[in-house]
Amino acid sequence: MTMEEDEKHRGPLGMVAEFAITVVVALGLAMVLRTFVFEVYEVPTGSMLETIQEGDRLVGEKISYHFEDPKQGDVVTFDNPDGSGTTLIKRVIATGGQTVDLVDGVVYVDGEPLDEPYTLGKASDPLPYSLSGTEISYPYTVPEGSVWVMGDNRTNSLDSRYFGTIRVDDITSRAVFIFWPFSDAQAL
Repeated sequence: MTMEEDEKHRGPLGMVAEFAITVVVALGLAMVLRTFVFEVYEVPTGSMLETIQEGDRLVGEKISYHFEDPKQGDVVTFDNPDGSGTTLIKRVIATGGQTVDLVDGVVYVDGEPLDEPYTLGKASDPLPYSLSGTEISYPYTVPEGSVWVMGDNRTNSLDSRYFGTIRVDDITSRAVFIFWPFSDAQAL
């Protein structure tokens, strides 16, 4: 049967039904992929400058953290602990059981200074205030099942210095690459 004969055989109602089924399947597949595999994010602030620019669009994958925990250096997304419903993106600095210290603008993890070229030399100082209203004291040991995160733009980032650690279960994705604008496109 040729394509024309097939279209005549099905009739207009059959073609509409086929189109509707195709649209429903495509939407269902898109929802499943977005819920369980990846999500696209637009970066709302400059807290990750110069690594990620304000307004960049990036892809976060959601599968790997079902099989392994985040690692130091991973760039992750999570819901803002302040309850605003916004998504934040930060870099994992330390994982459960590790100790973070901030001394003279340098981040130390387990007594060793971090090599952080992505901060462009900006000081990593404690913040004088926190989300809870109590100052976080250093050295700070990250609880098991949690991570300490910081923005690369250390002088303009509300991060674990402000809201404390993030539970691994609250991480929504691992940022994989920036795709827009093309001039900023890169793997993370």
